[in-house]
Amino acid sequence: MSRADSILKLVKTSYSTSPTFKQATFFGVPHNYKDIKTLGDLLEINYKYQPVKNQLRQNLISKIKNNENPFVGIIGFDDTVIPAIKRALLAGHDILFVGHIGQGKTKLAELISENLLSPIPIVEGTLTNDIPTEMPYTHLVDLLNGNSIDKMLPEFYVSKDCEELIKNNGLDTKIKWLDGKQRYRYILATPDISVKDLVGQIDVVKIIKKGIEVFDIDSYSPGYLLQARYGILCLDELPVLDPRKQVTLLSVLQEGRFTTGAYPVFFKPDVKIIATANPIDYTHSGKIIEPLADRLKSHIETHYPNTIDDETLILVQEMDMLNRDQTFLPIFMLKTITRIFQKIRNHPDINSDRGVSVRSTIHSLEAIVGEVERARSLVNNVKTIPRFSDLQCIFQSSKFELDEIEDTTENKTIFLNNIINEVIQETCLHFFNEFFKPQDLISIKNEFRNKSFIVVQNQYKRTSAQSVSTAEGTNFAKESKTGSYLYTDQLRHLPVISKTLRGVIAKIRQEQDYFVQKARQNEIDKNLQYIQFEGVWKDKEDSNEELLATSSELLFEYLRFSSPPILDKREDTFEIRE
Repeated sequence: MSRADSILKLVKTSYSTSPTFKQATFFGVPHNYKDIKTLGDLLEINYKYQPVKNQLRQNLISKIKNNENPFVGIIGFDDTVIPAIKRALLAGHDILFVGHIGQGKTKLAELISENLLSPIPIVEGTLTNDIPTEMPYTHLVDLLNGNSIDKMLPEFYVSKDCEELIKNNGLDTKIKWLDGKQRYRYILATPDISVKDLVGQIDVVKIIKKGIEVFDIDSYSPGYLLQARYGILCLDELPVLDPRKQVTLLSVLQEGRFTTGAYPVFFKPDVKIIATANPIDYTHSGKIIEPLADRLKSHIETHYPNTIDDETLILVQEMDMLNRDQTFLPIFMLKTITRIFQKIRNHPDINSDRGVSVRSTIHSLEAIVGEVERARSLVNNVKTIPRFSDLQCIFQSSKFELDEIEDTTENKTIFLNNIINEVIQETCLHFFNEFFKPQDLISIKNEFRNKSFIVVQNQYKRTSAQSVSTAEGTNFAKESKTGSYLYTDQLRHLPVISKTLRGVIAKIRQEQDYFVQKARQNEIDKNLQYIQFEGVWKDKEDSNEELLATSSELLFEYLRFSSPPILDKREDTFEIRE
């Protein structure tokens, strides 16, 4: 048998015979696919490419049957968004996510691609992800025999680069497997994106260098649609594209193909389109043309986290801690930050059309940690533990727009201050619910007579006794003879409070342990070291200055709102309420 006949038999058999391989976890993929490295290897197992919608459907079915979660890291959507996505993928729909900024729309698209697309074999080095077995078998036979292709149909199968690689290397042509993550193409829709960017264009450089005709397919440079071939194209903020550019997507969604310019060729990218839109730019305002909205078959509304715990879990998962050491984040502080932004988000004075992103929550925590480092941790070489007196720094990371009142910096500052004060009260009352007995509050009140407590961000800076006097002329420094702002020094003269704080710390530990467990139940393993109580303290808990400081401020703020109230706060000084 001649070489040409052997090639013909191999290719024809591969195209006409069912796959011989054992399937891997992913649909339509050989279990040993990483060992298949050449075109010859691929033909030997009779590989058959499965369309994107089939991959998504079958891999999702497998995940559902095996009780596996393909949306790990998505929190708070279990009963709303996730079921809608599953319905859409099982139905083979392209998707439009509609929701405000910071609701995880693009992350959902990434996870769909990463976890539900099967690896595919492409000819290594091809920009358009060319799968050699997707061309007609006669074309492949010609290329393997070193011949040019006699193209009878005006359809694009593989690029000219791919043809040359196969002609030159034959069955030894290198194959590269692309996983779902590599087949995800993200495009932020901006006004400067052109039609040519989407569908491709004539490349003048190629014409000059290769000496080819203007309308020869060799002069074509692929656009986003063909670069996303056999994968997912995420069009973020779709309404930003003007109607003429949106029209170019219609034929892909309706017929699975498109043309470009004057080329006598049509392209079948086999691409799943997932688009996003803000509610104010949705179809009712004409920002997405109606035919395109109609062809995006499933419109799925996303939302902000509905509960404090859900948003706090997202906060833990997404915060960028920059590999900090010696940092501990009390859960009551994380929930305080979460409550602040949930309250802002749902406030009648806020422009709800713009939304208040969960990113503001995340960025504010990161700013607070930076503030703790700046104010005391780095200079004094102490653990980084946020507390209530650090909250004022979140002005720089609080992104919202006032609606009912003038949106000025002054008004925003007043508004945010009021929100912070309200949330501190809510956090304290929630934390100390059923914590105290009536006689406990009486003992604390009796102990505080003729005494006071000063809270400062940097308590390590010593001062003279005369500079810390209260309105009544009595102060902790006069009694301690130290002139120290250290919380441990102040607490030496408040034995009842000190004993109470041991219970507060025990409850903080309990809350940390519970939340770590909850994070693990949600398959979160990132950043857990920053909220784990065990292993954090080298010193005794009741003598650790930073731990006592954060728990003291929590306790003293509560005593302002207890029933009946025990303390008043005048500037930075807590005193007995008469």
